[in-house]
Amino acid sequence: MKLLSKQDGRQSRHTSAFTLPELLVTLVIVSLLLSLALPAYRGQIVRAKRVQGQAALLKMMQQQERYYAQHNRYLAFSAGASEPQARQFAWWSGEGGEEAAVRSAYELDAVVCAGASLVQCVLLRARPGTGRVDRQFSDTDCGMLTLSSTGERGSAGPATLCWP
Repeated sequence: MKLLSKQDGRQSRHTSAFTLPELLVTLVIVSLLLSLALPAYRGQIVRAKRVQGQAALLKMMQQQERYYAQHNRYLAFSAGASEPQARQFAWWSGEGGEEAAVRSAYELDAVVCAGASLVQCVLLRARPGTGRVDRQFSDTDCGMLTLSSTGERGSAGPATLCWP
């Protein structure tokens, strides 16, 4: 910004600009704010995707219960399933069709509970950042989330943190 002023009968030009120390102080402040804000932002993203994985497990369990009501047994499925009945279950946690799976954070599958049969129990698993979903995503606090048809919720982390 240029200012014109009269001093002692003559016009002189004064330039108003930032000095180098002012710019450096501003850059230091912005860097500090970013170094504090980015980890908090990343934590919020992980928590949001974890909630999305939990919601996908709950939705999947509702589907499993409907299947059980019709067939008197649960159905195991995975991303590689080729049977038509198993293909009715989405194996990814995000919204949208199968093309949206690469943006999902969790790969879902259903296995028989340990020491039981599919007539008795099914265990749904949400595994973060596998080769079929977003590989960059990881949830170091909770890891794999699980939900069984008996109502048991599990994870690799503390239950209060991973399941509300």
